[in-house]
Amino acid sequence: MNDPAADMERHTGEICADSMFESGEEELAGQAEAWKYTFAFVESLAVKSVVLLGIPDIIARHGPKATLSLSQIAAELPSEKPDVNCLFRILRFLVAKNFFRAETSEGANEVRYGLTPVSKWMVKDGGAAPSLSMATILLMHNDMTTMATWHHLNESVLHGGVAFEKAHGLHMGDYMAAQPHYKDHFYKAWECNNKIVMKAILSKYEGFQGLNSLVDVAGRTGADLAEIVKAYPTISGINYDLPNVIATAPHFPGVKHVGGDMLKGVPSGDAVFMKWILHDWSNEDCVKILKQCRKAIPETGKVLIVDTVLNAREKTAVDPSLGFAYDLAKLAFTSHGGRERSEEEWKNVLKEGGFPRSNIIAIPTLASLIEAFPY
Repeated sequence: MNDPAADMERHTGEICADSMFESGEEELAGQAEAWKYTFAFVESLAVKSVVLLGIPDIIARHGPKATLSLSQIAAELPSEKPDVNCLFRILRFLVAKNFFRAETSEGANEVRYGLTPVSKWMVKDGGAAPSLSMATILLMHNDMTTMATWHHLNESVLHGGVAFEKAHGLHMGDYMAAQPHYKDHFYKAWECNNKIVMKAILSKYEGFQGLNSLVDVAGRTGADLAEIVKAYPTISGINYDLPNVIATAPHFPGVKHVGGDMLKGVPSGDAVFMKWILHDWSNEDCVKILKQCRKAIPETGKVLIVDTVLNAREKTAVDPSLGFAYDLAKLAFTSHGGRERSEEEWKNVLKEGGFPRSNIIAIPTLASLIEAFPY
């Protein structure tokens, strides 16, 4: 016996589907976009596969403009019998996505593959520029541990809490203590990102001139501060972080390591530098930290903040939507109320923390540089 309710539901679904296709190109274009969202993960994981295989490195070893045939690439893979058809299909996809370029010589049917400005950044030995690579960053974000977190984001909406903790049962810091391989993976990616951002800052920003002292708050090893002091030798650097963090910090010329808690105090200096720190904290905690920074600098001092600015008016080097993706990462992985902020949100937090005037300076990275002044 037919179920009238089921028949009605099925009939209604058919009407909706029919009307969708009858209503024109807009809906069909929407379907095409929906397919893109459905398979968006394939791009990142296909790139991960060629990075793990070392294919960008293989091509780069033959020169910055080199092109290699499929058989030449396969011959340098760490396998006696690689599946060349599988390799071809992965490369074909990544050529379509402009990750690799493909050339066919006149009179030859063999396709040759080369690097693009994108794939150069995935050369692990730094093919994009000396010592700069995003390969480790990509591998960390596509690690099984990292990816598992995103599968719990909907639970954070329904029940609150941090997606990482729902996925792994531990705060991220506790998880890394129990899984040192992931901690190592995470901090290698962090260091790669730091190199890229510090190079961008030092090539773009000249506001370190005239400073006699600079405090890097939550500066971890002090490596970032060491780069600044190296470029500006008249600066005396103070690397400030928790005592257990600086206990293992290496020696850098011109850098002094000081232990403490930024929520309770900050060492005195002409200026304070904070890179990717405040986005880990709630607005309330940011205000507390900024008030400590205000006490630490003179009336003519300033605070330099490196963080993402959502919807920044200054033109950035990356797709602005990536800032919102980074904000979701804060939501999924941090438990201190961390978030990325818009220009207006930054101004509000800074003003409440004692810095009524600020400038946002675009640098060629995902982050921006914010100058904040107490006057």
